Amino acid sequence: MKFIPYHELAGRPNIVVDGEGTDGTMLTLSHWPGSGSPSELAADLSTQIAFRYLDTPTAHVAAEAASNNHYDQDGVCGVFAVLEPEQALQRRDMLIDIASAGDFETFRSRDAARISMALAAFGDEERSPIASALAGRSYPDQVGSAMDHVLPRLAEMIDNPAPYKALWEEEDARLAADDAAIASGRVTIEEAPDIDLAILTAPEGYGPGYHDDQWSGGCHPMAIHNRTQRFRVLVVQGSRFIVRYRYETWVNFMSRPVLPRVDLKPLAAMLSNEDSVPWKFDGVGHMTPALHTQGGAESSLGAARFRELVGTFLRAS
Repeated sequence: MKFIPYHELAGRPNIVVDGEGTDGTMLTLSHWPGSGSPSELAADLSTQIAFRYLDTPTAHVAAEAASNNHYDQDGVCGVFAVLEPEQALQRRDMLIDIASAGDFETFRSRDAARISMALAAFGDEERSPIASALAGRSYPDQVGSAMDHVLPRLAEMIDNPAPYKALWEEEDARLAADDAAIASGRVTIEEAPDIDLAILTAPEGYGPGYHDDQWSGGCHPMAIHNRTQRFRVLVVQGSRFIVRYRYETWVNFMSRPVLPRVDLKPLAAMLSNEDSVPWKFDGVGHMTPALHTQGGAESSLGAARFRELVGTFLRAS
């Protein structure tokens, strides 16, 4: 079996990892909702599902190719497991940890977080060491090129991440700074477990964050998610507020119960009526939907009032 880019499968018998099936797909190994992955293999991450497939000989299929329809860490690690089972089984815990750092932004090993950062860099046209192979190409072609480059290197990256330091060093330093800010109390995280809500409060102007800082209060999401199991996150940063559902609430998350997503569109209308700026909600079907002001504008509500309105709405829903 070998990796073939999703758009080049052309009906070959294939396994799709971390995505949806296509022509010729014999099996999907994916935590995506509606992917058709076998229920007996279900797990939080597609990489974990791939390992359960390896553990279950009766589930094996005679596919010619493994593929996925996008580039991310869970997809890379899951495809690697299917293609290189012997090497993958020797590195099982680390591969799952890397996938978790990429998809859920939680990790156990700092090296797993760093390798996750390096893998992300490979797929970033601006930062990738294979930028010339990505430049000007369609996204499906970029996915194929990135996968072709990282799959042969993944075992080496896990065994010795130091040579890839240039790809993770800056982001890792940002994560360390945010960890320190939370530990010192400069950035705080409170919890309302009854409504599965974490409230992050960061000083105005804190950051800038490394990625997703428009909703994470300038903090690296790994610094937040590694400290709370709550899957709804409310951010207060000065006069800017936002609520977002984490990615775990979109996938078929199996290891513990997840409260269903609540449609926050009625809350957006309530906030718009009371605030001096309009609010919107991305929609429950979005992978990580947010409740936010139009254009990220400052709110006139005040943090206490915003928190009160969100808490009251969620408890009544």
